[in-house]
Amino acid sequence: MKDSNFLKENNGRYMWHPMTSPQDSHDNTPKIITGSSGVSVSDIDGHSVVDAVGGLWNVNLGYSCQPVKDAIANQLDTLPYYSTFRGTSNDAAIELSYELAQFFEPDGLSRAFFTSGGSDSVETALRLARQYHKLRGEAGRTKFLSLKKGYHGTHMGGASVNGNANFRTAYEPLLPGCFHIPAPYTYRNPFNETDPERLAQLCVQALEDEIEFQGAGTIAAMIMEPILGAGGVIPPHKSFAPMVQEICNRNGILLITDEVITAYGRTGAWSGARLWGIKPDMMATAKAITNGFFPFGAVMMGERMVETFESDPNARIGHGYTYSGHPVGAAAALACLAETKRLNVVENAAARGTQLFEGCKALMEKYDIIGDVRGGHGLMTAIEMVSDRATKKPIDAMTASKVYEGAYAAGALVRVSGPNLILSPPLVLTEADANTILNALDAGFASL
Repeated sequence: MKDSNFLKENNGRYMWHPMTSPQDSHDNTPKIITGSSGVSVSDIDGHSVVDAVGGLWNVNLGYSCQPVKDAIANQLDTLPYYSTFRGTSNDAAIELSYELAQFFEPDGLSRAFFTSGGSDSVETALRLARQYHKLRGEAGRTKFLSLKKGYHGTHMGGASVNGNANFRTAYEPLLPGCFHIPAPYTYRNPFNETDPERLAQLCVQALEDEIEFQGAGTIAAMIMEPILGAGGVIPPHKSFAPMVQEICNRNGILLITDEVITAYGRTGAWSGARLWGIKPDMMATAKAITNGFFPFGAVMMGERMVETFESDPNARIGHGYTYSGHPVGAAAALACLAETKRLNVVENAAARGTQLFEGCKALMEKYDIIGDVRGGHGLMTAIEMVSDRATKKPIDAMTASKVYEGAYAAGALVRVSGPNLILSPPLVLTEADANTILNALDAGFASL
């Protein structure tokens, strides 16, 4: 490996980073991560911290999960690649499709379409939603509904249903026919409603109004995260998702749950759909499916999709990726799924999630810069930082950066996105690890 000075000098010289400007990469050397162990990572200067980001919501089992590493190595020795396009398949992908069908059976999902990651999974679900309606003789159903503040990846379709202008404006015009309704975000919403249950009803009414305005017969699907993640960890009232599903079913609209973040235990339930007691028509998954060790994803299909596609001999899926069902990714996913179940990570996610959520609320009593704390469902917590609690004015980027740097120096790598400080650590986090994160946050706020 090149020495540290070489790496720091050349980071922004030859590589563009996602979600920032090339100039920022020149001006601000990022944390160059060179090592990992358990739930911690270490940088090029030898500083070790608890990874409170979990990679990017995806390293559920931590960095030392040997069964997944062994599965990858063994698969590389036997079959490093083969396609699953028409006419060929591979044993690992077949076995994984079976295991996923068993895992997601309580969600009413029984078929898998494999992808290379979360954005691919969203794109696949959107495309198959349109094809579903064409197969049923309703070719006019092409539009998509989603939530403001929702995040659905970076492909053209995913960016079009994204509910945050930061991921849209630079790439417009995007896919036509995408419409957004207010998110059940109690801290900021157009209704000035702070009661979660009443807000859920108002957002659902907005959904019904939009369907009536657009015409139900023109809408293919509604896509939503069970808990909004990148938008700032926004959990809805428990009544929200069931009401959305009832409206979609009544109007012949497919419901897609984007569970790239929430599937496989993150919420303290095995899926976000199961958390809220709904059964989507499709579920987009990725991230934790291979613990971040291999780019991989899967879209799971519900009964309506299965019946429509499998009863029509002309339902050819003209969509796929070179790496759909990659045998190394499938082997990693099989090992990851087995380890996820063996460790029963949902129980720890719920317990440690409560610890972090309560700890962040205690910090809110201590620091006026904290305007809101959201979470309470597994290891998904956000602190929204403000310069004035009364007006809810968001904090400036420089102050947010100081909190981030202070926490990092004190032992925890956290994520700052706009005014939100987001925590999504591995699901194998210990009580001591959670305390380290909370103490580091305390130090970060105290450094201001």
